[in-house]
Amino acid sequence: MSPTSERLLTYADGALVLSHRLSEWMSNAPTMEEDIALGNIALDLLGQARGLLQHCAAETGGDEDELAYFRDAQEFRNPLLCELPNGDFAVTMVRQLFADAWFAEVWADLVTADDPVVRGVAEKAVKENAYHWRHSSAWVVRLGDGTEESHARTQAALDALWPYRGEVATDGWYARVEPVLAEATLTTPGRDAWTQRGSADGWHTEHLGYLLAEMQSLARAHPGASW
Repeated sequence: MSPTSERLLTYADGALVLSHRLSEWMSNAPTMEEDIALGNIALDLLGQARGLLQHCAAETGGDEDELAYFRDAQEFRNPLLCELPNGDFAVTMVRQLFADAWFAEVWADLVTADDPVVRGVAEKAVKENAYHWRHSSAWVVRLGDGTEESHARTQAALDALWPYRGEVATDGWYARVEPVLAEATLTTPGRDAWTQRGSADGWHTEHLGYLLAEMQSLARAHPGASW
C-alpha cells in the first residue's frame, strides 16, 4: 500500500476495533438510553471504517471484508488505545474521550483530501464525531465531578489509559482533552508522563487477538459466504 493508504488504514482499523469494543456494551450499559447511544456510536464508527477500508482495498484489488476479517492481529494498525478492554463504564468513557479527540483531528484533516471518496467519508464523519465528543465529554465530567465513588473510578481510568495516548496525542489533542479533565476535577498525569510502545510495527496488546477471534470467527468459518 502507498504511505497514504497505510495512514488511512490506521484510521480505519481504529474505527473498526473501537466499534467492536462499544458493541460489547449492548444490553450491558447502565441505562437503556445508553445502550442505544453506544450502539449508534458503534454503527457510526463501523460506517467510517467501511468507507476507508473500501478505499484501501481498492488499491490492491481486494475488498473491505478481506481487510477486516482475514488479517491477523500483527497486521492491524489501530492505536493500542482502541483495542483495550471496556473495563467499567468510566474506563469506556475516558477511552472514548481520548479516541473522539483523536478522530476530531483525523476527520478535520481528511475533509481537505484530494480523493473525493476519502473526503466524502470525512465530511460525514466530522458531523458524527461532534456528537460522539459531546457524549463522551459530558459523561467524563458527570462521572469525574460526581460522587466520591464515580470520581475515584474515573481517576483510576484516566491513570490507566493515559500511557496509551502516545499514538493519538498532539497539541490539538491535548487542547481538547485537558479542559474536559479539568472540569471533571481529575488530576492529569501530565504531558511528559510515560507512554506505551505503539502499534506502527505490528505490536499490539494481547487483547486484540481475543477481540479479532470473536469478530472474525464467522467470516473465517464460512469464507466467501454472503447473506
